[in-house]
Amino acid sequence: MPRAKPIRVLLADDHPVVREGLAAMINRRPDMTVVAEGSNGCEAVQLFQRHQPDVTLVDLRMPEMDGLEVIGILRQQFPAARIVVLTTFDDDEDIYRALRAGAKGYLLKGAPREQLLDCIRIVHQGDSYLPSGVASRLAERVSGAELTGRELEVLRLMTLGRSNKEIGSALDIAESTVKVHVNNILHKLKVSGRTEAVTLAIRRGLVRID
Repeated sequence: MPRAKPIRVLLADDHPVVREGLAAMINRRPDMTVVAEGSNGCEAVQLFQRHQPDVTLVDLRMPEMDGLEVIGILRQQFPAARIVVLTTFDDDEDIYRALRAGAKGYLLKGAPREQLLDCIRIVHQGDSYLPSGVASRLAERVSGAELTGRELEVLRLMTLGRSNKEIGSALDIAESTVKVHVNNILHKLKVSGRTEAVTLAIRRGLVRID
C-alpha cells in the first residue's frame, strides 16, 4: 500500500515563538507537515493562494488583517478551505463569529498537544472540531436572540456605567427609547438586571473594555 501524503498545514500567527513551536510539533508527525508560515493576515491569504494547504491554523488577532477577515476571504475564494482558529481568545462572540465566517475548528493555544493534532486530522477529513466546552458555550450563544446594532450601542454604553439619560444624550434618542432598548437587551440575554447584562456581555465578547 502506498503511504498517504502528509497533511499540508499553513500557520498564520504574528508571534514567531508560537509559529516555531507549532511547526516543530507538527513536522515531527509523519502524517503532517508545515508548508508555510505567515506573520500577519495579508501574508496568510497570499500564502494560502500560493500553496493551497489542506488545513490552515489561524490566530484571531493579527496585524494588517485579523483572523476573521482572513477566514472570510479564503472561504469566498476557496469554499473548500479547511481553517482552524487557534487563539488565546475564548469570548463566546469570537467563537460564534469565527464559525459563522467558515472556520471548521476552534481551539485555544493552551489545548493539549494531542488535541491540536487530532483537530488537524479531523478537519482534514472534512469534519468540524469543537472541544466540548467550546461547543456548549456556542450552543448557549446561538440559543439567544441577536442584539440589534442599536442595542449593542446601548449595551456598550451600559458597560461604561452610563445612565439611561446619558445614553440617550450620547445616541441622540429619547430616554424612554433607551429604556425600551435596555429591556430588550435584558430579555434577549436572559438576565434580570443591568449588572448581570454587562458581566455577561463582557464574558461573551459582545463588548470590549480597552
